[in-house]
Amino acid sequence: MPTPGEQLTEARAAYHRLQLGELAVSFRDGNGEQVEYNRASAPRLAAYINDLERQAMGIKSPQTFLFQTSKGLN
Repeated sequence: MPTPGEQLTEARAAYHRLQLGELAVSFRDGNGEQVEYNRASAPRLAAYINDLERQAMGIKSPQTFLFQTSKGLN
């Protein structure tokens, strides 16, 4: 299983290849699954790279908050 640093290197290289015109790129993610990206899914790949960079810096992923409102009627 690749280390987070290796995953980041692979993801950056894949993104670079997409930007150079390759139709699709694939690599193994942190779960060991083969993942394929194309130009349409390049933003998802960029988000994955950002997440890996945050992990490498020791920053936790942003927390999601659920807001619930009411007009006071039950």
